[in-house]
Amino acid sequence: MKSYALTVFEKSGEKLLDETFHAPSDEEAKNIASARLQEEGFSDHTHRCVSPEAKLILFHR
Repeated sequence: MKSYALTVFEKSGEKLLDETFHAPSDEEAKNIASARLQEEGFSDHTHRCVSPEAKLILFHR
């Protein structure tokens, strides 16, 4: 499994969420990150999810 980073930002630039999680694929990581954003109520905040290779797999501005 690979380790992914999920980060959520406030408009001021403050980090609201900064965590890592493991997933077997980029597609599964995207699903996990989306679910986590929904769970925390951060879907409309600026966020990104990055793979271990620094590939951006989820982004919202």
